[in-house]
Amino acid sequence: MKKLMTGNEAIARGAYEAGVRYASAYPGTPSTEILENVALYKDDILAEWANNEKVALEAAIGASMAGARALASMKHVGVNVAADPLFTVSYTGVYGGMVLVSADEPGQHSSQNEQDNRNYAKFAKIPMLEPSDSQESKDMTKVAFDISEKYNTPVLIRMTTRVCHSKGTVECLDREEKAIIEYKKDINKYVTVPAVARKLRVKVEERQKELLEFSNSTELNYMEWNDTKVGVISSGVCYSYAKEVFGNTASYLKLGYTQPLPTEKIKEFCSKVEKIYVIEENDPYIEEQVRVLGFECYGNNLFPAYGEMLPEVIRQAVFGEIKPNVEYDEKEVVSRPPTLCAGCPHRGFYHELGKRKNVLMSGDIGCYSLAFSEPYNAVDQNICMGSSISVGHGAQQVFNMNENNKMRVVSCLGDSTFFHTGINSLIDVIYNNSNTVNVILDNRITGMTGHQENPGSGYTLQGEKTVELDIEAIVKALGFKNVITINPNDLKAVKHALDWALSLDEPSVIITRWPCVLKKFSPEDKEEFSTAFKSKCIVDEEKCIGCKACIRTGCPAISFDKISKKSKIDQDSCVGCEVCLQVCPVKAIRKVEA
Repeated sequence: MKKLMTGNEAIARGAYEAGVRYASAYPGTPSTEILENVALYKDDILAEWANNEKVALEAAIGASMAGARALASMKHVGVNVAADPLFTVSYTGVYGGMVLVSADEPGQHSSQNEQDNRNYAKFAKIPMLEPSDSQESKDMTKVAFDISEKYNTPVLIRMTTRVCHSKGTVECLDREEKAIIEYKKDINKYVTVPAVARKLRVKVEERQKELLEFSNSTELNYMEWNDTKVGVISSGVCYSYAKEVFGNTASYLKLGYTQPLPTEKIKEFCSKVEKIYVIEENDPYIEEQVRVLGFECYGNNLFPAYGEMLPEVIRQAVFGEIKPNVEYDEKEVVSRPPTLCAGCPHRGFYHELGKRKNVLMSGDIGCYSLAFSEPYNAVDQNICMGSSISVGHGAQQVFNMNENNKMRVVSCLGDSTFFHTGINSLIDVIYNNSNTVNVILDNRITGMTGHQENPGSGYTLQGEKTVELDIEAIVKALGFKNVITINPNDLKAVKHALDWALSLDEPSVIITRWPCVLKKFSPEDKEEFSTAFKSKCIVDEEKCIGCKACIRTGCPAISFDKISKKSKIDQDSCVGCEVCLQVCPVKAIRKVEA
């Protein structure tokens, strides 16, 4: 049976067919849909959201240790969080097969950096596979588990955005049940005290030799012979891009298994072609090996060192050609920067925060990152998940010792980010008696990546009712005395909370609690937020004075008519959050039943 699948869906299907019993992940574009689709096989696989990537990988390691095939998936920056257990499990090896999927993002469509995680496989000395389409995504997932168990190693599958999200036909097969391996107590395998780890290190190097032999013999790495004047070496989606540009005018070394790289196959291929192009995205991972083997090639000296290696990029670099596009008047294209949704509960808070002077606003990774721009101007930095509180703490400590600059810091993150690594940062604040204002934006869901459940939502990935962690209770348990929970759509409450917190010379926490406008409500939510989204706002044009105060809230449901010089509210978009109603100086906005 064939199905049309994205690469992420195909990874999930491969896990199912490979007999995986357990999977864990933290959502992050472009990897999110992997675990969401694994969760659909709930009769065969237990799939769980973890609160961060380190926890996800550690849970998968535990499942493997107990004898089951296990999968962990995450976006590229998530591997930074999971690196600690990754490097150690390379030493210990596995019982049940264990695969880590890293979804890299050349081009940075939704990420804060563009790191190349092929380097992690080399650094950790573990095997790596790179699918180039959906069919390979499924097939290589199954192969990865076989490699994992055969060579006693975790395996990295490196996906990229285009493979994750592009669709292709996939041949679907039956599930191959894998019996859970009986657990064996083995301190010489899993207890990594130095005396044991030194011995395991030797085994890692012995395994590398075996894996190199496999790399040179596996059909995952193969040559396609056409015209030998040009030879292209590539992996992943770059192979597809290269084929589109060169067609049958070049020969190819297609690398599907890329750690360790197949040195003998590379030497054989390079010796038979006249001109060598190494086409890869981001770092010169393959190119460096080709040069070490003594072959001159065109790589980073010809192609860009960053961004996606799209066919038009290759074509322009090699042939100096740009294929004609449909001509249009660029002046007619309306700029549409990303913005907070109509009714977003973050809007009211940032509308008020952006007015504050002499305040460093420490941001984080989430929808609320968008508050950096007009009209809010309310985010000064965002480094990585959970960093807002700890970065803000460090900045505040310096401001406190600087007599010439007594700035205050307001640190903001979302509920899922708080559970991810924000808790650790908040502990740092209370332990070191910082006087930062710390804001947890609880919109009841993991909003940015598509509304996944989290430890504060009360439900698991597969829909099971579970304990709903109480953020306010957690914060108080950490030792915070100054804690307040508010509705962020109530601008007076927001102003009061900020005034109160900034007046203190000790640590404080503000929790804004209101659901994401796009959230699917649980029964509990429906009861707690019974008034949510039951009304809309409309403009009384006779009262409207055209001051644009409502426009400055940044709500996409509100527009300004240049002819009538009046504001308008789109009734299809408005959800009645009432922020615009509260800022109107002449009460020209009122609410009506939805």
